[in-house]
Amino acid sequence: MDLNRLAADIVNDATEEEKRIPEPGQEKNAAAVELGRRGGLKGGKARAEKLTPEQRQEIAKRAAAARWGKKPPTDD
Repeated sequence: MDLNRLAADIVNDATEEEKRIPEPGQEKNAAAVELGRRGGLKGGKARAEKLTPEQRQEIAKRAAAARWGKKPPTDD
């Protein structure tokens, strides 16, 4: 059992709170979770490989501008 889950169970037992039982249909499909995780882990890398250096530079400029609150530079 996960240590955090054990601690939560101990607190619930000590305070006599009712344990929350997930409603039917709320459980996640383990296969779907794994597929989503696998896609997420490789998605950014695959996207970066498809971009040209100029596209990556433009994306980086916009990200920096958004982070620091400045308007992105224009190519005018």
